[in-house]
Amino acid sequence: MHFSDTRLTAVWDKVQTGRRLTRDDGLLLFETDDLLGLGRMADHVKSSREGNRVYFVLNRYISPTNVCVLSCAFCGFARKKGEAGAFEYTVEDIIGMVSEEVREVHIVGGHHPDWPFEYYERIIAGLHAARPTVQIKAFTAAEIDYFWRRWKIEPPEALARLKAAGLQTMPGGGAEIFSSRLAKRLRYAGKADGDRWCEIHGIAHSLGIRTNATMLYGHVETLAERVDHLLRLREQQDRSGGFLTFIALPYQVGTTKLVPRSTPPADNLRTIAAARLLLDNFPHVEAYWVLLGEETASVALHFGADDVNGTLEDERVQHMAGAETPAGLAREQLFRIIRDANKVPVERDALYNVVRVFDREGAAA
Repeated sequence: MHFSDTRLTAVWDKVQTGRRLTRDDGLLLFETDDLLGLGRMADHVKSSREGNRVYFVLNRYISPTNVCVLSCAFCGFARKKGEAGAFEYTVEDIIGMVSEEVREVHIVGGHHPDWPFEYYERIIAGLHAARPTVQIKAFTAAEIDYFWRRWKIEPPEALARLKAAGLQTMPGGGAEIFSSRLAKRLRYAGKADGDRWCEIHGIAHSLGIRTNATMLYGHVETLAERVDHLLRLREQQDRSGGFLTFIALPYQVGTTKLVPRSTPPADNLRTIAAARLLLDNFPHVEAYWVLLGEETASVALHFGADDVNGTLEDERVQHMAGAETPAGLAREQLFRIIRDANKVPVERDALYNVVRVFDREGAAA
């Protein structure tokens, strides 16, 4: 492999021999002008793990409420109680949103000022009882931390009770960027910080709850802060080993306007590729089509990503923040994203168990 930026040759030697990349290597991945060379390295790592396979899931996105006590500067989703656009769903509402075909339900919402912890238990238990074949992915580490802040229910107890009610896995939201500087500037200091976020995911892993990890980027963070965030995730995975996938979340300008425009597609591809190379202990890296768009998500499948998420019916958090993609994609459209990259579609469940492998025409192989 030849590079227009010869500094990448040393990184490629490490990749080929299985040596772990350093912080300086990570900074180089974000600073180099050789985007194609970076992508080829990441694609090599992805292909050595998964070949041409790319995963997707038939899932439903549910936000029980957008009423939230926080006022994060980057968030276009949250509302105060009684504010225009605020919503709150009942357990019956939530059950009614989930059809029998759905394989995974993804539940995240605002930090509601009044809902007791038992209400969240009832959501999980009610959904599990009504749709026993559907896997439930619910509540970010920030929400679990809020249950302690509001109701003094420690994370080990909260997670154990939710697991007993039917919770199987956790999303990776609420991580933002692990930076005290940004926590102050973007007013998310009332949320779980990086140490607490990692602690809660470690507790979940110890209880047998697999989780995802994320990074919100493309706003006012530095490249060094991106690298440090990824390395913190890698360190936590070394300790507890329960992360399934990493999801890069480009900031949506929407009405919050921390920056004049969204980060360009090349930066999204760079971030996904850098994550695949730095997160050597993560099984999967996702190209989240909701934020990337279908075209960039397809290209990202050559930059280290091996998953496109799923149908995500009624996704609200990112769309209320300004994401312009359709609020749900049918399986045939996911096939197109994957086939356009000349990859093989693989339907999975929430835990990455293979359900069906398809040929490039969309027929089960």
